[in-house]
Amino acid sequence: MVNVFYEEAGALKVGNILADNTTSLQIESPHGKRSKIKAGSILLRFENPPMHGFMQQAQEMTADIDVNFLWECCEENTEFTGQELASDYFGHTPDPVEVAAIVILLSQNPVYFHKKGAGRYRAAPPEILRAALAGLEKKRLAEEKRADYIQQLTAFELPETFKPLLNELLYKPDKNTIEWKALEAACEATKLSVPKLLEQCGAIPSTHDYHFNQFLYEHFPEGIGTDSPSSDFHHTDPEAFPLAEVKAFSIDDATTTEIDDAFSVTPLTFGSFRIGIHIATPALGVTPDSLLDKFAAKRLSTVYLPGRKITMLPENVIQHFTLSEARRRPVLSLYLDVADDFTVTRTFSRIEAIEVAANLRLDELEQQFNETTLRENQANYPFANELKMLWDFSSKMEKLRGKDQDINNEKVDYSFVVDQDRVSIFERRRGAPIDKVVSELMIFANAEWGKQLADAGFAGIYRSQGNGKVKMSLSPAPHQGLGVSQYTWSSSPMRRYVDLINQRQLIALVSEAPPAYTKEDDALLISMRDFEMAYAAYAEFQRGMERYWCLRWLLQENISTTGAIVVKENLVKLDRLPLITRVPSLPDLSPGTFVTVGISQIDLLDRTVNTGFLGKRED
Repeated sequence: MVNVFYEEAGALKVGNILADNTTSLQIESPHGKRSKIKAGSILLRFENPPMHGFMQQAQEMTADIDVNFLWECCEENTEFTGQELASDYFGHTPDPVEVAAIVILLSQNPVYFHKKGAGRYRAAPPEILRAALAGLEKKRLAEEKRADYIQQLTAFELPETFKPLLNELLYKPDKNTIEWKALEAACEATKLSVPKLLEQCGAIPSTHDYHFNQFLYEHFPEGIGTDSPSSDFHHTDPEAFPLAEVKAFSIDDATTTEIDDAFSVTPLTFGSFRIGIHIATPALGVTPDSLLDKFAAKRLSTVYLPGRKITMLPENVIQHFTLSEARRRPVLSLYLDVADDFTVTRTFSRIEAIEVAANLRLDELEQQFNETTLRENQANYPFANELKMLWDFSSKMEKLRGKDQDINNEKVDYSFVVDQDRVSIFERRRGAPIDKVVSELMIFANAEWGKQLADAGFAGIYRSQGNGKVKMSLSPAPHQGLGVSQYTWSSSPMRRYVDLINQRQLIALVSEAPPAYTKEDDALLISMRDFEMAYAAYAEFQRGMERYWCLRWLLQENISTTGAIVVKENLVKLDRLPLITRVPSLPDLSPGTFVTVGISQIDLLDRTVNTGFLGKRED
């Protein structure tokens, strides 16, 4: 019986011939499988030895052959068959096992022997072989290193070489590196995510910093260090502007350093009065297309998170323009002449300087200026008369906008105070008198200045709302949510780049100078689109960090059960916290139902918490 040693799909096999059709053969393998092969794939025909055990004998012989010596036996730049090389190597006419052993060795060592066709090879040139062997050695060492990394990682030990690569591995890995491949394999072995495994290895000592650095890595890859183009800052001299004869005050929370706005109330004749809305003017010192402007255009907005913030402008620029108490500062002022029935009879704008008499802080002011003190007509606190007039004016403006003054009274805002890793979370009812005063004055200013830009034909960036959707555009359009015909953002130019752009246009308008931007200017559209994306990303980050600190508070206060209110389906909002979470075991309850839930398994890395339904409660 004639046997064949042949190649099929890159594998070397043996079988006996059942039928020979010249160009093809029907063969049977040692295991009884029958198949059809092409005649060109046959490397050797033989009768002895039997095919059973043939491959094992050939492989055993292959193991004894030195591949380097075999390569040296080959003539350079000469093609050969396995049988020809076997004759040279063994020094006699080779038997079938010897031929098969040589062919197996040739096929297993493509670095040494380059295949040139069916059964034909050529020895690799020396220089190519050296390079290939060096590459193989490099791969071998890399594989050893990867295996060593995997062993350390699965034992929850961090390899020393991983330390400078941690941010890259966590946030933007190069998946072709040995470190990433080892980390991926270790994660698969331990059934842990990358952050979880690295946390187990002690590489994430602070879950807060993990989240914060992830944000920085994506949005501030160059870092948030103090290096900024301050030398490009035009130090506007407040003395260059006339000093307003007003007694102004600002209203902000205790941590605010970018004080953008202040207010004043000046009595006029016959019971009328003049309201001043005074906005800080960084646009006077940040020149378009300057290095400092590009710095601000890259950040686009101040980023807020509990315990810290990343300002849009450098600190020295902020300090030059912030409306600090008892310091002369340049401002863009909008004045409203108001009749005794709180009707606005005239508006006009000026670029001037003011000296803010006081920086009022919300936490103290709310204790003095509230529904009770207004109802009882108490006036034993700073700027009580001015605040009362602004309150009456704001109430009138709110009605004129067609808004329900009580719509926000039941809504709650939250303040986070972080002190040495300990967090305090305070509830603050929205819609308090001081909220209405500030919001109505800002709405009036932004709507009025938007109208002035539109009437003058100056380009500007507007916010509009229709059918519940808020969008930004370069054309004025109604903002249905606020009840105004047009609305710009121009009252926070130290915190938002869009406001800075609009302020430049307003300053040009008030100064009767050419506008900084025209309606055809691509810079406006680019800045608007960039701002929208950045502002949304920053807001999402802020929400994520507020969720993180809510979970930290639950751990800090050792909360295992708490009250909650059903939002919809199995979503609930926990008491005292701006934290909405799912309760899988929640029965079918109506929104607004008060319940008690159990708290467990808080994970600060994933920002998750397990909650379970404990029962309904009356509130």
